Amino acid sequence: MIVLRKAFAEFLGTGTLVATVIGSGAMAANLTKDVGLQLFINTVATVFILYIIITIFGPVSGAHFNPAISAIELFRKKLDTTAFSAYLVAQLSGGAFGALLANAMFELPLVNISEKMRSGGHLFLGEIIATSGLIFIIYQATHLGLNRKLPRLIAAWIGAAYFFTSSTSFANPAVTLARTLSDTFAGIDPSSAPAFIAAQVIGAALGFTAFAYLSQSSFLTVSKDKKKRDGR
Repeated sequence: MIVLRKAFAEFLGTGTLVATVIGSGAMAANLTKDVGLQLFINTVATVFILYIIITIFGPVSGAHFNPAISAIELFRKKLDTTAFSAYLVAQLSGGAFGALLANAMFELPLVNISEKMRSGGHLFLGEIIATSGLIFIIYQATHLGLNRKLPRLIAAWIGAAYFFTSSTSFANPAVTLARTLSDTFAGIDPSSAPAFIAAQVIGAALGFTAFAYLSQSSFLTVSKDKKKRDGR
């Protein structure tokens, strides 16, 4: 029952995130033809909703909303295979539900496959950077005891990465797949999704590796300093 409750939180959180990303993109396209302003509107809505859902669902499920994070937690043995499977199903189904909901709100076909091509090595690199930064920030902030600041830190990183990465920071396999279901501003053609997801996997691995190395170095430095103070 506990796993189901956590999975339901992941479903709601991921669905809310995707509905916001797609819905705000669709609204932005309706409001203005200025692509820069469209991206700004999309970014602001995403930043706000990230802060909200991480704050609300964090105490319940850890607020992953992202298979890359859940996979790392499985690797760290913080999730068992049963919990990981439940999280994965919840994130994928929640993302799909959020996309359908956004489509319905804007009077689009429920399943509205995107034709927005996003291809090229520069976008692949952008996704690696966006995802590695996200993963590094999550684990480094947790390591430093900044858990209460995580909602702000994550929202701030994604908001910044929307503008400084070439890919506009998808950084999430579940969200990427969900965005193939909406041919709107935030959509992505299904043929472009595999490369984005591959980049996200690489980025997650790099981000966690950087954290593991840095946190170990920090620990060793603290230990040495403590020994010096203790006269050892």
